[in-house]
This record gives sequence, structure tokens and C-alpha cells, in this order.
Amino acid sequence: MRFGYYPGCSLHSTAVEYSESFEAICPKLDIELVEVPKWICCGSTPAHSVSHKLSVALPAKIMLNASDNGLKSVLVPCASCFQRLKTAQYELCNNESLKNEMQELFERKIEYNIDIIHPLALFKSEEIEMRLKELKKKSLRGLKIACYYGCLLTRPPKIMNFDECENPVFMDNLLKLLDAETVRWNYKTICCGASLSLTRTDLVLKMVDDILSDAKTSGANCISVACPLCHSNLDTRQAEVEEKYDRKYNLPVFYFSQLVGLSLGISPQELGLNRHLVDTYPLLSEANLLD
Repeated sequence: MRFGYYPGCSLHSTAVEYSESFEAICPKLDIELVEVPKWICCGSTPAHSVSHKLSVALPAKIMLNASDNGLKSVLVPCASCFQRLKTAQYELCNNESLKNEMQELFERKIEYNIDIIHPLALFKSEEIEMRLKELKKKSLRGLKIACYYGCLLTRPPKIMNFDECENPVFMDNLLKLLDAETVRWNYKTICCGASLSLTRTDLVLKMVDDILSDAKTSGANCISVACPLCHSNLDTRQAEVEEKYDRKYNLPVFYFSQLVGLSLGISPQELGLNRHLVDTYPLLSEANLLD
């Protein structure tokens, strides 16, 4: 299977372990990634906060670059990038005036028929499931995982068309396939504060505390995410939360791709598991995933 690949800014910087782990598991699953040539930032939160036109133009340019290079489907791992590309595509398909503006801007006719896919959706296919079962070298038994989808992957539902809006299960089903236990909890789609981490750290610490508290109370010994911002807040802010609220969580935060990689026998170092602030190794050792 051949797909275009849009890593976005985060996977080349603060979330490099997400990129490394995803790129490590794809060849084993017969997934060929073709990075979108000359890709640019999608705009994330800043662009649509200051200019609606810019928030559409940036994703539009990414999709044009993909289309011009013969890519019909593009995998977008970052939840924020995924949401921005899907939103721009929806607006261009449903707003003729905006589409005309973009065609004037790029001085060409625009047809946005690129299939924008989050990698979690790939694992619904029977072909990938069979491949995972065949290649599985290690069981994730011993991990009790709170699957955290965050607020962007499924919302707004008419645009994202991804899983169940309030109770998504794609990540849960994937990790159960690898013998992990996923817990039932209340915060799987509640916002972590995202980029407010820099401007309103006080709010983010409260939101992260609520998420970690519910995960712990629900029996989780770790959290799995599919978003660089979610990982950053839950992992890098965890020590601050523990100090401020006088709690001890010690909940490692994994990208789902890292957990898949462990099950496929890829080394923790290759998956970037040594870079997390909340030490992942004690739990992985206890679950016999470091041998």
C-alpha cells in the first residue's frame, strides 16, 4: 500500500518520536510512505485565529503539492494537522466563493479530491489486522491503557467523519488486538488545553490533572495518544501537575505507534521511548516489553 505522508511541523521537532515510531512500523506492515514534496505548515491554531483565508490557503497548498505529485491519499498523523486539512477540504468543497478565491490566489483550477487519512483509520482494515497478528512478537498484556483521543480527531463530526465523535474506539480496538487492556473512562475526548500550555499554563495544569486523575481512577497504568499536543501536555506537564495538586500519577504517555512498534519487536530506542519525561521503562520492564 502506497500513501502520501504529511508529517507536519511537530513530527519533525517536538514529536519526533511519533514520526520515528510510525515510520518504523510502516515497512513491516507493507505500507510505503511518500512524503509530500515541499510540504509547508498547515497553520495549526495560529493561522485560523488571525486569518480565515490563510487557514484555508496553507492546507490547500499542501493538498495541491500532493495532487501534483500523483498522491491520491495522504496520511496525516498529527491530530491538529488532520483537522486543519479536513476542514479546509470541507470548506473548499462547500463554499464556491472561497474556492474561487483560492483559484485566483494559486492562479489555477483547484480540485480537492485527495483522501485525507489519519493513520488510526488504517488499522480498521482486515489486511492490516491480519498482518499485525502474523508479525506480532510481543504481547502488550500487562498494559492497562487509557486511550486518549483528545478533542480534534473527531470534531466537528460532519467534517472529520472519523470514528464515533463522543466515544471513539479505533485506538482501543487496535491495542486490544495486541493483547492490551483498555480501560473505560470519561475523559477520552476532553481537551487537554493544547497550545494554551504556553499562554495559560494554569488552565492546562487543571485540565491535565482532571485527565490524569480519571485515567488513574479508572485503573489505567499508562495513556496512549495520537496527537503531539496531547502528548506534550500529558507527559511534559505531569510533574508540574503532581507538584501543584500534591498527587503521584506516574502514568507513562505513549504514542499508539510506539505501542504497535513494541509489539512488532522494534527496539524502544528506535521508537523514541527513551525521550519521554515520564519514564516509560519501569512499566515496560514489568510487562516484559524490554527483553
